[in-house]
Amino acid sequence: MKKITIAIDGYSSTGKSTLAKQLARRLGYVYVDSGAMYRAITFFAMQQGLVGEDFLNQEGLIKKLSSIKLHFQFNPIVDFAEMYLNDVNIEHEIRTIDVSRLVSKIAEISEVRAKLVEQQQAFALEKGVVMDGRDIGTVVFPDAELKLFMTASSHTRAKRRHDELIEKGQKVSYEDVLQNVEERDYIDTHRTDSPLVKANDAIEIDNSILTKQEQFDLVLDMIQKFYAA
Repeated sequence: MKKITIAIDGYSSTGKSTLAKQLARRLGYVYVDSGAMYRAITFFAMQQGLVGEDFLNQEGLIKKLSSIKLHFQFNPIVDFAEMYLNDVNIEHEIRTIDVSRLVSKIAEISEVRAKLVEQQQAFALEKGVVMDGRDIGTVVFPDAELKLFMTASSHTRAKRRHDELIEKGQKVSYEDVLQNVEERDYIDTHRTDSPLVKANDAIEIDNSILTKQEQFDLVLDMIQKFYAA
């Protein structure tokens, strides 16, 4: 079958990455976690003392962008590609609540977005790619054959994220996670450069009451109908 590009956008903690990984495994596609790339730059900025809860040295980060090298490397133990920053595996570090609190600040910077969009678009030159993020269907892959937009209530997403962090051994309250989810929603939808919006030709999926398997089956059926058309 002819390979296509699948773009998955949506709010934080809607299971975009989980769905994208499931589809990539089933279809034999390349999975690209664009969110991990923004998290990696956020982690770099934190290490360099360029960003915090109440400050952002945007100019300083822009000057250092050329020294940042990102790549994904498949780990057969966990069965997905992990994020590397300057050849160091930072997959665990970028999933913390501390990075989550700051990543939207970094994602607002136009120079950061330009750097990452260029890298992301290069992944799709051969088709057969599943990518999730905030502007994949609108900016990165505007011509993607299948575009999805994931949404769910903020409380549902906060509970999912909280459960995930607790399972990983992180100590964080549900209230803090909910606040982070709502703050990220506001920043993502109100930033000047590439705000989170649903592409005109995207299919919206509210997965508030869907299980991961139900969501996967729903989207897989969409793809099969696409090939049958």
